[in-house]
Amino acid sequence: MNLDIRQLTVGAIAENCFIVRREGSGKGLVIDPGEEPDRILAEIDDIGVKVEAILITHCHFDHIGAVAPVARMTGAPVYCPKIEVPVLADIMSFVPMDGFGPYESYDADVAVEGGESLELAGLALDVIFTPGHSPGHVTYSVRDHDTIFSGDVLFQGSVGRVDLPGGNGPALMRSIRTLVESLPPETGVYPGHMGVTTLGAEQATNPFLAELSG
Repeated sequence: MNLDIRQLTVGAIAENCFIVRREGSGKGLVIDPGEEPDRILAEIDDIGVKVEAILITHCHFDHIGAVAPVARMTGAPVYCPKIEVPVLADIMSFVPMDGFGPYESYDADVAVEGGESLELAGLALDVIFTPGHSPGHVTYSVRDHDTIFSGDVLFQGSVGRVDLPGGNGPALMRSIRTLVESLPPETGVYPGHMGVTTLGAEQATNPFLAELSG
């Protein structure tokens, strides 16, 4: 059965929030609810899906600003990268510039660090540790569907920035190599910003991935 993936681009930094379910299923997941909680909740209602979990790839404020209200209204547990649980619990202390927020902090329900296999909303997901853009960043791979939710690791024609606190360029490239070498090229990449792509397309055309072919 195919995936039904709804993408909402929210907030001033144009972050991608995804609502994911098996086609026709009444259960689903929300990935990276960054801003505009009312809009996200309205989309959930429109689909008519019960949110079984909220998954966070990393805890930069533009990816977690709507976590608390969405969790409160849906009752869904929040899965957060273990290293970054303190950030979710005190969001405003980690916002690097004025003019954003205020955001409501949240105490994560489940911490993940990579290597976990999750069974949620009728989907089997593998959690892959992909640091570099942030210290605890994880990617969620939907098993048997050749689909990953890559947060800010890999973009269409670009990669995540590493000049924010905790950023690490070599670690980011190792993370991208892990994805490229462990998943098929037709794997769909649903990133935290910009458009959907595939691992194969990025291998072929993304200038930042040129060093991986060496």
